Amino acid sequence: MTTNKTLGVVGLGSMGYGAAVSALKRGVPTWGLDTRAEARERFVADGGRSTASLAELGANCDVVVVLVVNAAQTEDVLFGEGGLAATLKPGSVIVTSATVDPTLPPLWEARLAERGLWLIDGPVSGGAKKAAEGQMTVMASGKPEAFAAAGALLDAIAGKVYRLGDKAGVGSTVKMVNQHLAGVHIAAACEGMALGMRAGADPDQLYEVICNSAGMSWMFQNRVPHILAGDYTPLSAVNIFIKDLGIVLDAARKLQFPLPLAAQAHQLYLATAAAGHGGEDDSAVIKFYAQLAGLELPKAAA
Repeated sequence: MTTNKTLGVVGLGSMGYGAAVSALKRGVPTWGLDTRAEARERFVADGGRSTASLAELGANCDVVVVLVVNAAQTEDVLFGEGGLAATLKPGSVIVTSATVDPTLPPLWEARLAERGLWLIDGPVSGGAKKAAEGQMTVMASGKPEAFAAAGALLDAIAGKVYRLGDKAGVGSTVKMVNQHLAGVHIAAACEGMALGMRAGADPDQLYEVICNSAGMSWMFQNRVPHILAGDYTPLSAVNIFIKDLGIVLDAARKLQFPLPLAAQAHQLYLATAAAGHGGEDDSAVIKFYAQLAGLELPKAAA
């Protein structure tokens, strides 16, 4: 990809690191920012430029993707001391990618416009693997001028970029629905596997059959192997879905819209965290069922 624009990525976690490296592989000059020195050093070793300073990142980048954990961190990156609102050149573009309440991006858009900056409300999906392959999905909304100013840099980090509207907030609305479904599907996958195991089904055979039957979901196919391997290393943690389904439920409450399935799934994640598994992979919801039913789950290989 030929471009005279420089990309910045704030947050070199599993998604952010993959996005930044994907951009590098596609020939985009890329800066990465992270509070962890080891993440910055790793990115430099892969050919990028790195900093711990938002001011330095802002001074060197035309488009910045903010891949942090939540709305509070996003607001600090945008408007905190030395934040991007004060350091980016007028005409630059900020892509906010955390899962947040859809009412927030329009407020950020208006505040950044006062500084001559564009906002794209661009949450992402696909997990660490697709991020590393440059194949994650971006659910983007914003003014046409924002997309024009970003050029092809969104395509440098994604396999699919959906343009969902000409104002911020639409992208986060679509991501909210995605997280609603993802959270419910993971909880259902864990419940179904626990049920089958309690009834005496072989878990490996159960997984294979369901993956080739109508009950299969992408989350079932993706998460159950973690259970079968006894590996709960957090690719996406239980605590993430406590946060994300909390956002979904709060938004639905404002709309006076009932979400009984999301509410029950949220309680399952809370129960799993209360049992001490909040920092583990979200497939650890099955441990809640195992504790209730006295199930012995597959063990990790030595």
